Amino acid sequence: MRPFDYVRPADGAAAVDIAGGRPGAAFLAGGTQLVDLMKLGVEDPGLLVDISRLPYDRIESLPDGTVRIGATARNRDVAVDPGIRRSHPALSQAVLAGASAQIRNVATVGGNLMQRPRCVYFRDISTPCNRREPGSGCSARSGRHRDASILGTTPTCVAAHPSDMAVAMTAFDAVVSVRGRDGRRAVPLTDFYRPPGDDPRQDVAIGPGELITAVELPPLPFASRSVYRKVRDRASFAFALVSVALALDVADGFVRDVRIALGGVAPVPWRARRAEDVLRGGPARHDAFREAVEAELAQADPLPDNAFKVVLIRNLLLCMLTDLARAAS
Repeated sequence: MRPFDYVRPADGAAAVDIAGGRPGAAFLAGGTQLVDLMKLGVEDPGLLVDISRLPYDRIESLPDGTVRIGATARNRDVAVDPGIRRSHPALSQAVLAGASAQIRNVATVGGNLMQRPRCVYFRDISTPCNRREPGSGCSARSGRHRDASILGTTPTCVAAHPSDMAVAMTAFDAVVSVRGRDGRRAVPLTDFYRPPGDDPRQDVAIGPGELITAVELPPLPFASRSVYRKVRDRASFAFALVSVALALDVADGFVRDVRIALGGVAPVPWRARRAEDVLRGGPARHDAFREAVEAELAQADPLPDNAFKVVLIRNLLLCMLTDLARAAS
């Protein structure tokens, strides 16, 4: 462990002022990933700004139906919140699938959204990785890539995004509230994550010293019938090979509306908009579901050892669509 400074600010304004004025500063809440990366030498912040005691831990249902989740709310609180389990059950299911109970007791919502890649090469500083050193190369392309992405990949990186929570929130059009030295702003979660480009180190649309204060889920009545399913190598704590967050609104045998997000298959939580567009307004039957799934997977560009994910996501999504359509009728 390398030496670093530590400060616990009194409020959010002080936190962003301190972090924004010190290059290389990092916010610390649960620390379930940051401390690990510091031990591995992947992260080396000169200053830790402890925000764990700031008043950003509330979970609220607002009068218009919006659900507001504070950034320092613990994952366990999101998973068991009665309101979320009623209005967005897929989010509760995603959090419960995301980690062990011990980690959920400590990890926070903001930290979960800020997760770095779990690629073995990103976490091993002895190997080339464009996420750590742009231009050094992507070791996964010719090395171990069974867990890597099949959608939205670039020559610079094929690592899959690790968060389960973010997949469910992406399906529900979540908006991230951010506070910085220049004020506050709201960023749709679909814009919050940046696909790996020329500088894949910057994987989120958040500047130095900017702090996530909350995440809002806008009203979506049929989200109360949503489902999250995750396929992994073992039933205990493991990252997704593939996962799906799905909300389906069916009436009179037709799809009125739908939300689909995929996990474990892209560098960002993947909103399946092509599939949604094919499904919306069409018949709620198997051939239409298959057409929608194939439209989405037409974009897939798997590597040799993860081509099985194409089949896996096809079967999982078809099964979920069929189950939800049957339940609605």
